Amino acid sequence: TRQSLSIPTRDGAALPAELALPTGDRPSGGWPVLLYFHGGGFTVGSVATHRPLCHRLAHLAHCAVLSVDYRLAPEHTFPTAAHDAWDSLMHLMQMGQAWGLDTSRVAVGGDSAGGTLSLGVAHTARDTGVPLRLQLLFYPGCAAQHSSPSHHTYGHGFVLEKETVDWFFEQYLNDPSERNNGLFSPLSFDDWTGVAPAWLGLAECDPLVDDALHMADVLRMAGVPVELEVYLGVVHEFIKMGRAIPEALQAHQDAARALRAAFA
Repeated sequence: TRQSLSIPTRDGAALPAELALPTGDRPSGGWPVLLYFHGGGFTVGSVATHRPLCHRLAHLAHCAVLSVDYRLAPEHTFPTAAHDAWDSLMHLMQMGQAWGLDTSRVAVGGDSAGGTLSLGVAHTARDTGVPLRLQLLFYPGCAAQHSSPSHHTYGHGFVLEKETVDWFFEQYLNDPSERNNGLFSPLSFDDWTGVAPAWLGLAECDPLVDDALHMADVLRMAGVPVELEVYLGVVHEFIKMGRAIPEALQAHQDAARALRAAFA
C-alpha cells in the first residue's frame, strides 16, 4: 500500500512525498523506515520514477519507505535539495509515530544524486545527534571534480555521459566554489567518524564508480562499518532495470538484506 504525504520545509514550501508500506501486520513499535531520495542529477527524477524501486525495497526489506520529491534545479539551486533532504528527516522524526513508523529504526538512502543527499544527511545527523541505522547508497555522487579514471573510461557510451553530468551541475550550482561543499561533494567533508554504517551498491561501468570506492575507503578509515557490492557489467541507473537485468534484482535483494540487518 502507499499513501501520499506532505513534508514542510524551513522556507515554508511543502514537498510531496509517498509512504510505501509492506504487506502484513505492523510491528507493535511501528514499521522501521527507509527515507529515500531519488536520483537525477538534482535536476530530473521524482517519486514516480522511483516508485517501483521503493515498493520493491519495502516488500523485500519488510520496512516502510518514505520517498520525497525534494525540489529540483534549475528552479531550485544548491543547497535547496540538501536542505529539503534534511528537513524531510526532521519531519519524519517528528511525525513518524503518527504515521505508524518506528522512529528509533530509521535509515536514509538514495541513488546517484539521492545518494549524495543521503551522505549529507548522515553527516549532519552525526553532528546533531540524530541516530540512523544505515546509509543505503546506490552509486552515489561523491566528488567535487571528475578526475578519477572511471570518468574517462566510462564517460561516453555507458548511459551517464560526461556532458550530461556537467549540464546537471551547471543547473544545480550557483558558483563553482560550491563544488567543494560537502553537501554537494561528500568527499569534501574532513571527518566521517561516527556516522551511520553504510551499504554501497555500485555499477562497474559507471563514471562515478571510482569516487564511490574512494568514499567507501574514507568511511572505513573513519571506523564506519561499510558493506560494498560492485555489480559487474552494469551501468549507472541499473537499479531501476529490475525487469530487464538480473543484476538489478540481485542488488534489490542485497540492499534489502542490509536493511533487515540494520533494523534487526
